[in-house]
Amino acid sequence: MTSNQTTQQKLMTNWRWWLCSLLFVATTVNYLDRQVLSLTYEEFIKPEFNWSDADYGTITSFFSIFYAIACLFAGKFVDWMGTKKGYIISIFVWSLGACLHAFCGWATEHIEGVDLSAVEAGSNVALAVATTSVFLFLLCRGILALGEAGNFPAAIKVVAEYYPKKDRAFATSIFNAGASVGALAAPLCIPPLAQHLGWEMAFIIIGALGFIWIFFWQFMYEKPENSTHVNEAELEYIHQDDAAEAKERAAQLEQASTEKAIPFIQCFTYRQTWAFITGKFFTDGVWWFFLFWAPSYFDNQFGAKATSPLGQGLIFTLYAIVTVVSIYGGYLPKLFVEKRGMNPYSGRMLAMLIFAFFPLFALFAQPLGVNSPWWPAILIGLAAAGHQAWSANLFSTIGDMFPKSTIASITGIGATAGGIGSMIIQKAAGNLFTYAETEGSAFTFLGFEGKPAGYFIVFCFCGVAYLIAWCIMKSLVPKYKPINA
Repeated sequence: MTSNQTTQQKLMTNWRWWLCSLLFVATTVNYLDRQVLSLTYEEFIKPEFNWSDADYGTITSFFSIFYAIACLFAGKFVDWMGTKKGYIISIFVWSLGACLHAFCGWATEHIEGVDLSAVEAGSNVALAVATTSVFLFLLCRGILALGEAGNFPAAIKVVAEYYPKKDRAFATSIFNAGASVGALAAPLCIPPLAQHLGWEMAFIIIGALGFIWIFFWQFMYEKPENSTHVNEAELEYIHQDDAAEAKERAAQLEQASTEKAIPFIQCFTYRQTWAFITGKFFTDGVWWFFLFWAPSYFDNQFGAKATSPLGQGLIFTLYAIVTVVSIYGGYLPKLFVEKRGMNPYSGRMLAMLIFAFFPLFALFAQPLGVNSPWWPAILIGLAAAGHQAWSANLFSTIGDMFPKSTIASITGIGATAGGIGSMIIQKAAGNLFTYAETEGSAFTFLGFEGKPAGYFIVFCFCGVAYLIAWCIMKSLVPKYKPINA
């Protein structure tokens, strides 16, 4: 063997970062698919189907609860099917569900036997159209939720397979940034698609992106020990937590391959599980509220429609802040671990406490919004960036405390809790906004009247939710305590 060959073998490949980029793209597509409805709701879907905010709240809350139920089984499904097949099935189902939204108008017309453009608002026919179309959208959102539930369990499992503990939060923050990038790209591409090609084509074109992703995943992913793109040096780096010496790695990988997963019911007996459940339950709904309602908020509050330059600029600014700030969320605990010598869990909890203060910016969105709509865009962006940074570290606590064989299951359990919390806030927000709009000046909160008062109430909850969650999590798991299967 030549000296050059020996040197080449010692150089570490970086295939894990190529896979991380795929996870990033999948998460971006995931959030683009979710965002199509919110960006077409006020201008296109609401008037066409005669919906109210309560109807929209019903649809978004149903998505949340169905997503929650699906997440309960998605993690176990990914563990059972394996990362590669599980991810392919998940993205195929959600892409199909996204495309099916486009046919809800056609189906409503055939079921009700009417031309939607000729329906008079407020009539019995309009009520029937609204009811039928809501049911059809619920069906499509259910399919979308069923598939999307597999994204994070599969992605977290890939990170656990390809990264040592010290790098997992950073890798998670990178692929998790796809959520904000998807939301960032959405106002620039979805409203123009809906305006020029119809809202139906917006669903079809965005939904088709997932089928393209499947092609790349099929040929790029294998477990690190089976991948021809991962050399010995990278494999040793990946498994640095499992063995101090390279010669022990084969035996430990053999043990890992036969490692028994913790029984599903037994997962609920651990404080660590309930800490993760708490973090997801209190905070996931905040992110989804901003995701689903921000375009409607800017339209109702400031007359900034999603197809207008101002509306697109506000949403773009909001998620640009999220993208830039949140990507450093996973890097902060890395500094705590490497520079201050903290264990990964303690470093993450300290980082999460810092990020729990960011959502407090949302408390000032309404008061400062009377001066300019750009203030809410900036402040909500900072609050949402805090969520993304929080979320990246919260996901990584699973890898710190649970064996790899159970990571996807715990992720699914936590996502279920997050979905339930989101269902509650979506439904409550929709009903609150409809009620506040009906009551008008008779409904007040801290100096605001009508619908603006309703938004302020929800912003107040969003602002304090993370600090509440962190305190409960810290009381459940005050210090690092891993679980052994």
